[in-house]
Amino acid sequence: MRIAFFNPQGNFDADNRYLTEHPDFGGQLVYVRELALALADLGVSVDVITRRIEDPEWPGFEAPLADFGVQESRVRIVRLEAGGRRFIPKEKLWPHLSELVGKVAEFYGDEKPDAVTTHYADGGWMGVLWRQQTSTPFTFTAHSLGAQKLERLGTTTANWPQGNQRYQFHARIAAERAAMQAAGAMITSTRAEQHEQYAHSLYAGAVEAGRDTRFNVVPPGINAAIFNTDTGSDDDDFLARLKARAGDDQRPVVLASSRLEPKKNLAGFVEAWLSSIDLQQRARLALFVRGLDAPFEQVGRLGADERSVLEPLLDRIQAAGLRDQVIFVNASSQRQLATAYRWFAARKSVFVLPSLYEPFGLAPIEAAACGLAVVATRYGGPSEVFTADTGVLVDPDDAVSLSEGMLDALGRFSALSASAARMVSERYTWQATARGYLRVIEAMLKRGRAPLSGLPELDASRHVTDWLE
Repeated sequence: MRIAFFNPQGNFDADNRYLTEHPDFGGQLVYVRELALALADLGVSVDVITRRIEDPEWPGFEAPLADFGVQESRVRIVRLEAGGRRFIPKEKLWPHLSELVGKVAEFYGDEKPDAVTTHYADGGWMGVLWRQQTSTPFTFTAHSLGAQKLERLGTTTANWPQGNQRYQFHARIAAERAAMQAAGAMITSTRAEQHEQYAHSLYAGAVEAGRDTRFNVVPPGINAAIFNTDTGSDDDDFLARLKARAGDDQRPVVLASSRLEPKKNLAGFVEAWLSSIDLQQRARLALFVRGLDAPFEQVGRLGADERSVLEPLLDRIQAAGLRDQVIFVNASSQRQLATAYRWFAARKSVFVLPSLYEPFGLAPIEAAACGLAVVATRYGGPSEVFTADTGVLVDPDDAVSLSEGMLDALGRFSALSASAARMVSERYTWQATARGYLRVIEAMLKRGRAPLSGLPELDASRHVTDWLE
């Protein structure tokens, strides 16, 4: 079997370059990479279809064909030129996706893949176009949906034009609706994702979240070769820098590691620590900020969006006089991330996921695999992953809930960390994810091909404005 992954945004390479340096190079690309490699271990041939980029600001993605350095014979990175050669952020990819699908058809000729799995709204739209041309069935993994982001941003009829110009919701939601209607199967990480995200009224008429039998829950996994408790795989140079930055204080930390986005609620996390004297006495604060070794001095290097998140946090920490109680960690790779997790776990520390809503939450699972105790938002996927025995679920909007949750996890560190590590090894591996995808794809293929006639307009503006009113 050959499966094509449609993932036009960001790009892929053996070194996971630029991970977290731009929203388009985030966790979704790690998901696709690890799933592709795990499917190859099951004997499946995989092509990861994306754009070819020849851009001096984002070097490393010029070769039309590449691989991940392992499983070369079964996994290919196929980079096809569409929309020019420069990097294009995902919000501006929409006019070029039809061209990209045409290049996919040219690449394969008569040797079409057996099935396609699509990722995010732009990949889903490619799947719709592909099915119309070839009748090939596809799976749709949204990762996140536009309706929830539109709501989180506080979109109103007044600010809709500005928000839509930036995020292109009119195209994203139209693509999501089309993908939901045309997909042979839909894959979610949790049941909550199905019943909460897909049930949004902006998707009414495209899918019935409570009854559609095409839904399949397949949780993602972790790279166990990286995220584990084996200190023998540490990055020694990075660890030496981390130790120097942390100093001689042997107290545990409460730490957060995420992109600098408002929805990740780092402000709530920092405020919870600042508001609790007990917590400050028990643990220092650690913030992972990629690309900056000294954020107080280097914050100006960030883009405007990231700076708007980080600067207020730095101001609050400075105003509280607790600058020397905060450790900033600049981890530039998954190996360095795991190294830091293990070192903090040895000090009985706690990983915190304070997101206002998290569709799944792979980060706390990776942290748990490295021996950290976990505190996570109760809203979304973490509530299906962690129980009272494996983690602490909190209300991210409530500073008291957050601070008490962190104190609880610090007090139960040994029991929580041991039970969470066992849970991860039993349930959340990429091998298990790949087997789940393969079952879904094989069942979809048995239902056969079906042509798709007609295409909806890639514009849900009227749909959204009606909903806003």
